[in-house]
Amino acid sequence: MATSDPDKLIAKADKMTKLSLTRWNADWRNATVLYEQAGNAYRLSKNYEKAKEAFEKASQGQEMLSSPWDAAKHMESAAALAKEVGNWKEVSDFYRRSSELYIECGRSQPASDALAKGARALEDALPDEAIQLYTDACTILEEDGKEQMAFDLYRAATTVYVKLEKYTDAATIFLRLALAADKCNATHSQCKAYLGAIIVYLYAHDFQQAEKCYNDCCQVDAFLNSDQNRAASRLLSAYTDGDVEEIKRAAQSSIISNLDHVVIKLARKLPTGDVSGFKRGAPEEQEPLDEDDLT
Repeated sequence: MATSDPDKLIAKADKMTKLSLTRWNADWRNATVLYEQAGNAYRLSKNYEKAKEAFEKASQGQEMLSSPWDAAKHMESAAALAKEVGNWKEVSDFYRRSSELYIECGRSQPASDALAKGARALEDALPDEAIQLYTDACTILEEDGKEQMAFDLYRAATTVYVKLEKYTDAATIFLRLALAADKCNATHSQCKAYLGAIIVYLYAHDFQQAEKCYNDCCQVDAFLNSDQNRAASRLLSAYTDGDVEEIKRAAQSSIISNLDHVVIKLARKLPTGDVSGFKRGAPEEQEPLDEDDLT
């Protein structure tokens, strides 16, 4: 009867893969089965560190057997276990390796999904790496003509940027989402992304950039004739009127209430600073009048 002791399974598998005077060829086929059995046994007993190492070896074994799909699956298992033990660098490395293996199989969707899993796992521990994983996941889909599958990933990256208070980067991701939406004729998503970018700039109290973004977006016919354009125009007009109450009312509009949750939260907090300086025709500061100087 085969042993179920995972330590013995690993030792036996390791022996099968090491060359010696009596073993001229590594037996990866049988060794990989043992690594898989050991990984499952370790995981069941919650020995996550050893389970992680076992699935790493199982992944290597499947690579040696020219089976990148199974290798990718095992690498994902190792990545999930790295998360359990809090080894965040390995979480990133293993999900990236898994993605590369899926690419070898010509499978862009699972390759992107692997990076997205890594990103979600790292949002709190390594947010900058999470954003990079999200954007790399989007790139994989875009290169395969699957832009629409990337929309949620762009939104997730934007949420992380907002948490980090990197508002310019968040707005940039919204504009990239709008471009992806344009490529697949998703007009509604495109216009929502444009409005999202404008609101992010306003939340950062960068009215000049918000206005520039709005003017650029108006060069796109789909946005020019949209409800999102009207909502943005109303908001910007309220800013140029220096009307705080109208800004608050505009931010409560049904159009804005249908945006992504992260954008709605930002809009509800507008304005974030003094808006009197944005008022059109506001008098410029003048030097105080010297009453003694009557010339």
